[in-house]
Amino acid sequence: MPHGWIILDKPVGLGSTQAVAAVKRNLREAGYGKKVKVGHGGTLDPLASGVLPIAIGEATKLTGRMLDASKTYLFTVRFGEETDTLDLEGKVIATSEVRPTKAQIEAVLARFTGDIEQVPPMYSALKIDGERAYDLARAGVDVEMKSRSVTIHALQILPEPPSSGEDLDYVTFLAKVSKGTYIRSLARDIAQALGSCGTVTMLRRSQAGPFDLSGSISLDKLNETGKGAPLEQILLPLEAGLDDIPAIDLDPEQARAVRQGRVLTGMPHEDGLYCAKEGLVPVALVELSDGNVRVSRGFNLSDVAE
Repeated sequence: MPHGWIILDKPVGLGSTQAVAAVKRNLREAGYGKKVKVGHGGTLDPLASGVLPIAIGEATKLTGRMLDASKTYLFTVRFGEETDTLDLEGKVIATSEVRPTKAQIEAVLARFTGDIEQVPPMYSALKIDGERAYDLARAGVDVEMKSRSVTIHALQILPEPPSSGEDLDYVTFLAKVSKGTYIRSLARDIAQALGSCGTVTMLRRSQAGPFDLSGSISLDKLNETGKGAPLEQILLPLEAGLDDIPAIDLDPEQARAVRQGRVLTGMPHEDGLYCAKEGLVPVALVELSDGNVRVSRGFNLSDVAE
C-alpha cells in the first residue's frame, strides 16, 4: 500500500475532484487495487492551474493541515470588465473606461496587505444553509455572501510593467495568502479601489504549504504510472508534508507507547508540534507541552521501511 504525496501541476479545465479520480485510476491500473485512500490538500478551481497536493494512504491524515497552509498564487487581472464569476467563465456585469497606471496600483496595494476583510465570490463552493453558493447563484437565488477575515502575507506586481505612467489593461500579481482567501475577490477589490473593475484572466498556484512547482508533475507524467512507470518516480514521502515542523526521534519503546496512544513524559524539547519518528519511519504527529508528548495524529506505518 503506497503512502505519500503526488504533487500535480493541475492543468486548466481539470477540477480537483477529477484530479483525485485520475490518481485513483492510475493507481488501479498500476495494480494497487481500489482500497488505496486518496484525497487532495486544497481545492483549485477548474480555470486555475498549478500545485495540487494529492495525498495517498496515510498521508490523507494530513490533508487538514494542508488546507490550513498558506498558499502562493500568480494571477492576471484585466481591467475594464467584471463578470459575475469574477473570471472568464462568467458573463460581464460591469464595465469601466478607467485603466490604472503602475504608480496608482502600487499606491493601493498596502490596503490589501496584512489582515483584511474580504467578501467571497457568489460563485464559490461555500455553503449557505446547506447549499453550495454557486448552485444557488446558478439557480438565480439572490446570494448574500458574508465578509470574512483573511491575511495577505505578500502582494506585488509581477513582472514589472514598462512605465509608471502608462495606462494598463492587464497586470499580473504575485500573492502569498492565508487559508480561505479568494484571489478572484482580491482582484475585484483591487480594481474597485482603483476606480475601475476587473476580472481574473489567469490564476496559477505556485505553492501550497511546503510544496511548490519544483516538485510537481504533469498529468501526462501521472498517466505514465498507469502504463507501468514506477510509482516511486512521482511519489514523495509522507513526511514531505511535514517539512515545516521539526522531528523528534523515538526509541523502539517510546515508539511503541506512542502507537498505543500513551503519553510520553520527561521529553527535553520545547513545546510545540513535532513529527515523531522511529528511525526513518514517521510514527505520529504529536503535541509536546511541559515535557509531555501527546498524539495528535497517528500513522499506521510501523512495518514500512523507507
